[in-house]
Parts: sequence; structure tokens; C-alpha cells
Amino acid sequence: MMPARLRVFPAISRNRDPKTYVGELMRVAEFADRNGFEGILLFEGNDVFVEPWAMAQHIIAATTRSSPLIAVNPVYMHPFTAAKFVSSFAQLYGRKVYLNMITGTAISDLHGLGDELSHADRYVRLGEFVAIVRQLLSSPRPVNADGRFYRASNLQLRPRLPAELMPEFLIAGQSEAAQRVAEETGCIKMQMLPPDLERGLNAPGMNFGIFARERGDDARQAAKARFRDNPDDRELLALTVENSDSVWKRRLYEGQSGEFQDNGYWLLPYLTFQADCPYLVGSYAEIGAKLKEFAAKGLTTVMLDMVADEAEMQHAGRALKASGMF
Repeated sequence: MMPARLRVFPAISRNRDPKTYVGELMRVAEFADRNGFEGILLFEGNDVFVEPWAMAQHIIAATTRSSPLIAVNPVYMHPFTAAKFVSSFAQLYGRKVYLNMITGTAISDLHGLGDELSHADRYVRLGEFVAIVRQLLSSPRPVNADGRFYRASNLQLRPRLPAELMPEFLIAGQSEAAQRVAEETGCIKMQMLPPDLERGLNAPGMNFGIFARERGDDARQAAKARFRDNPDDRELLALTVENSDSVWKRRLYEGQSGEFQDNGYWLLPYLTFQADCPYLVGSYAEIGAKLKEFAAKGLTTVMLDMVADEAEMQHAGRALKASGMF
């Protein structure tokens, strides 16, 4: 049986300029809406220029079918608030959203917010958060909960969400605690593109970027021109890794070079703080074939880092289409 088509959520490459942030997001969101993408990934954190729920509403209002993938961190809101936003979007627009459940933000930001929980406890809280949001959106009865981090007594959200608009939950953490919570809550597990592109694939979701051209050599040349190596940018990443307890960030950072690997795997955009994930660089046909292999191994969902440039988005779209899975 052929796997179902891939659901792809584009994200903009890291943007450090508040003047261009919203414009870039809207450019990618509108491109995604016209070209069969599921929605767009919206980040959360103290350093994000626009709150993702506000950005999601802006995008939904300006598109015809986009279902944003909204990052949700319990440090910023109560589960009832998140459920209320999901329900409100359903009533306002009849649109489904996806929730990317995260615990990570800079350690200094957690301290600033007065959140002193351990890495493991933040995942326990995340699991309780997901369970309460799900129950509030789907249960015909008031919700009661008596967890370590959340208690609820006869808590009810009206009106009930139609089943077809229920959000799907993703978890991108790579630690044991993250993997356990993803299993317990039935969230879609995400992982980073592994360097060997093969053996490391063990989740239905994957995060990477695509840089493609008709010919593989041209793709590499253009990628190097777009993402330039720079010691200052590498130093910036080193500082953020130091200020994070994220397992996946550390794994990517340690012992990696910015060299192209023969299979097209390229970490330089991440190492120079220009993207949040590895890139897959090659011809449309090469990348399409890889995506088809990934889908055959169970890949269903992709968070796709994209350069917010119309021509580059077209190139990435051609590589996706070459897979026959998009």
C-alpha cells in the first residue's frame, strides 16, 4: 500500500529583523496556501516578534485553507486558554489548527519568567497540558483533573469542537522525557533529519530544510551563496546552545562540521544560526527520491525550513512534487 501524501508545514529560516518578520511569514503563508501545504509553523518564545496565536489569526484571515502549526509552551499559558483559542478559531473561521507542544526556551528566559522546573518536570507538565486541552475540546462533560501541575474542577468549554476541527498535537523533543510524553499522549513524534538520512529515521515527523535545483551541483553552489559561513554567527549559536537544555540542539551542535555530506545533508545553516535544523541539498529528483523513501518508512509530517524568497520556495516545491508524495 502506498503511503498517504506528506503533510508539509513550512517555517521561515531564522529572521532577526522585526521589520521584515511579518512580511516574510505572510509571503510563505500565502505561497503555502496556493501550493498545497498544510499550513505554516509559528514559533514561540521571548524573542519571537509576534505572539504565534496573534500571527495565526492574521494568517487564517488572509488565506483560504491554511491550518497553522502553532507552538505552545505551558510556561506562557494555561491549557484552558489554549483550548479557548482553538475553539475560537473554529467558530470564527471553521479552520483546524495543529499544536506543536514544546517546553524549550532559553534558560535565562525561564529564570526571567520564574519557572524553575527541571527539564523532566517540564515534560510532565506538558503531558498534563495536552490531556486537559484534549478533554476540554472533546468531552461532553465537565473536565476534572488532579495532576502535579494542573487541577480542574468541573471545567467546561462551550461550545464543543466539531470532531473534524480537533487539533493534532506534535512533540519535537528528542530527550527520553519528550519521547515518553509523546507516547503517553499519542502526539505525533518529530525528529531532526539524521545525518545518514536512513538508519536514524524513527518518527512519523521530521524537521529539515530543502535547497534544490534541477542539478545537484547547482543546488550546492546556490546553497553556499545563500548561507555563508561566518565566525560571528557560529559564536551566536554557541551562546544559544550554552543557554539551552535542549537535547536536540546539543546533539546537532556537538562534533559537527559545516561541510556538505555526499548524501546532501548540510548543517551549516544551523551552525551559523541562520536556520533551526539541517538542510537537504540536491536536485529535484534526488530530494524527491529521498522523500519517497522516507514516506515508505512511515514519514507523514514535515516541518520544512524555507528561505522566504519566491524563487527559492518554487524550487523547494518542485523537489516536493518530484517525490510523488505531495
